[in-house]
Amino acid sequence: MAKKKKRRHKGGASGKVRGGPAEVQAQEESEAPQSAQAQDRAQAANSAAAPDDAEAPEGALVEWTKSLVVAAVLFLVIRTFILQTFVITSGSMENALLVGDFLIANRAAVGVRIPGAICPPIIPIPCRRARLPGYSSVRRGDILVFDPPHEPDLKLVKRLIAVPGDTVSMKDGQLTLNGQLQSEPYVKHENPLGDDPDSRMEWQAEHLIDRIPTEAYRPTRDNWGPLVIPEDRYFMLGDNRDTSLDSRYWGLLEGWRLEGRASFIYFSYNRGSFRAFAGLREIRFGRLFSRIR
Repeated sequence: MAKKKKRRHKGGASGKVRGGPAEVQAQEESEAPQSAQAQDRAQAANSAAAPDDAEAPEGALVEWTKSLVVAAVLFLVIRTFILQTFVITSGSMENALLVGDFLIANRAAVGVRIPGAICPPIIPIPCRRARLPGYSSVRRGDILVFDPPHEPDLKLVKRLIAVPGDTVSMKDGQLTLNGQLQSEPYVKHENPLGDDPDSRMEWQAEHLIDRIPTEAYRPTRDNWGPLVIPEDRYFMLGDNRDTSLDSRYWGLLEGWRLEGRASFIYFSYNRGSFRAFAGLREIRFGRLFSRIR
């Protein structure tokens, strides 16, 4: 009896041992199709991704092109309608602006000319170039950038002295506006001599107040007026009064010629320096990013 029991015990153990590998084999066989399916899916995913990888350089080029186009459009819009840069090349506005100052002009503040909108010359009546209105009005004392009437391709920067309806004059270099003597701490005088009649100033006779006889009118650099400023005209003067070529000589400025209000200096260097690389070695650090007053 003992032997039979022992034999059954061995047989049972033997059955379990034989069944183990069979179960593992069945499990491996059941997992084999799943593994093959996973491999097929991975290969399909790789084959689908391969064209994207091949097209990646072309897609990046398109994205870069779009970015450049957007940047160019924004630059043109900002430069045309909002801000514009200028560089000072003469000393007519010393000491507010020095030769070698690079400044930003706010075009949106005073209004912007619509590009290409020019009055046809065949129209027999005066007309103005079309403009978009600014968000503010020009004020006396503003430093403005404009197209002067005597040099169409030149940009000038001067201080606005008189607006439409004002009466302005000068006696011995002292400015009078609407009967009030003006305090101008920004004005610079370099050459007090040479105040002789100038034929370029004869245009002023058309704008004299009524009590001044035009026949005897002989304006000079420091003595002229009183002038009455008509509608949509502006009188501009340089701060360096003895050397500035301004409204005293070339006349009143039409409103459509205004380009912008000088806002701040973003870079400045001593442009008259003879040192090599003056743009790097002669930087006026105290003027960088300073407001214009």
